[in-house]
Amino acid sequence: MADIAGEALEMHSLDVTRPGVLPFAIGSFDTIGPLARADFPHRHSFYEIGLVTHGSGAHVVDLVRQDLDPPCLYALVPGQVHQWQDARDVAGWVLLFNEDFLLTHHGDAEIIRTLSARPRLRPNRTETAGLRLLLRELDREHRSAAAGHISILSSYLHILLLCWLRMTDRETASDEAKRARSRADELTHGFRRLMAQLDPGLRSVEACARELGVSTSYLHDVVKRGTGRTPGQLIRAKQILEAKRLIAGTDLTIGQVASAVGFGDPAYFCRFFRRETGVSPGQFRRAVGEKHHDHAEPSLGSTGWPA
Repeated sequence: MADIAGEALEMHSLDVTRPGVLPFAIGSFDTIGPLARADFPHRHSFYEIGLVTHGSGAHVVDLVRQDLDPPCLYALVPGQVHQWQDARDVAGWVLLFNEDFLLTHHGDAEIIRTLSARPRLRPNRTETAGLRLLLRELDREHRSAAAGHISILSSYLHILLLCWLRMTDRETASDEAKRARSRADELTHGFRRLMAQLDPGLRSVEACARELGVSTSYLHDVVKRGTGRTPGQLIRAKQILEAKRLIAGTDLTIGQVASAVGFGDPAYFCRFFRRETGVSPGQFRRAVGEKHHDHAEPSLGSTGWPA
């Protein structure tokens, strides 16, 4: 079955027009020819590297469709099946070469295989400018065919692959940083959800860390980076806010308020409240009461106007 499938797919080879010259070609998608944008599944007997700088559509490699979002860089190794779908105005550079062209730098074939197994890379503006400059030098050297040009082409290709690896490492590090930020955001949101609860049992950093399944130190670092305040500071702010609400809006005793916000010792709560607000719970209740009295609404007379 595999042999039948292999025979059903076109195998494209790299033609050599001059004897003694290693198979190598570089050009634009237009100068390489229509097969550079073939819209049917096919294989290559050679390696291909492409930098797409313009266009729309999709590149399908081994059944995986990747929408074009130029600039993008891709690599193909012999035997991979690919095709272009709905390609419009695709432009850029194409490099074609065979295994013999990689003999000078023995690790290059493995680098290309590694790159071909990854999704296409999207270089940034600076990286794209550098790639274009390098590809123009490759093209100039290829056209000149001056003495030693094969070694120079091989060296340029080696540099291109090493630059690509650097870009891949940069993108991988960026992706890992994004995932780390996402995990940190989730943890911070989880901590905030716990803070929204009124459970006195979740009024310590240690209890919250256990509930979220992380260490206390990790929770401290993540929440501090995400909010600018430590978990302890946020917990204390939540306790003070809730205590103020209860003192101002209910007839609960100070001891009952202390218990409601997670303090078993009313005296310790009073010291905590004074440290955080500058006044005692009793002073705060009296100040709120006086403020409400000063701002009481005027009573209405029988006519509906203020008496």
